[in-house]
Amino acid sequence: MADQQDFADQAMEFAPQLYSAALRMTRNQADAEDLVQEAYLRGYRSFHTFQEGTNLRAWLFRILTNAYINKYRAKQRRPQESDLGEIEDLYLYRRLGSMETAAASMSAEEQFLDVFTDDEVKTALEELPENFRLPVLLADVEGFAYKEIAEMLDIPIGTVMSRLHRGRKAMQRALYEYARERGLTSDDETAAST
Repeated sequence: MADQQDFADQAMEFAPQLYSAALRMTRNQADAEDLVQEAYLRGYRSFHTFQEGTNLRAWLFRILTNAYINKYRAKQRRPQESDLGEIEDLYLYRRLGSMETAAASMSAEEQFLDVFTDDEVKTALEELPENFRLPVLLADVEGFAYKEIAEMLDIPIGTVMSRLHRGRKAMQRALYEYARERGLTSDDETAAST
């Protein structure tokens, strides 16, 4: 069992990552700050249950995610506030080396995403239904494994995989629509994809 005195030393290094995730979840700076504060308070109070040698980052993200889900369920009937200007940029890939090297080594998916603005990708992610958005955020933005996401959301791994698949497909459709609107696809491709 962990000692609560060690909590600040071990857990505070994850504050920027937790805040970034909370901001993506809540879409509001003040709510994200409150959510991180609540997660740290809950973590501090229950740090005695943390098993030394296990993944502290995943444990904190599970607390954060559970706190968010509880708040989300309580606020479901209230109109949603959103200020997309405060959300930090979302990057789905990193460019390595020079532009030529990066272009030559890009996967088809990376080349496809390269034509979209960060705002278009952000909007496609933001428009996902909540039960798909959280797994996509945790997997594709925060880099958690399926098993960790399943534990955080308290759902089976198969459900995580299904929600990730559906969420990614919904994002793909939204991004394809942006490409079509910008004239980056032909009508023949549109007909073939439907």
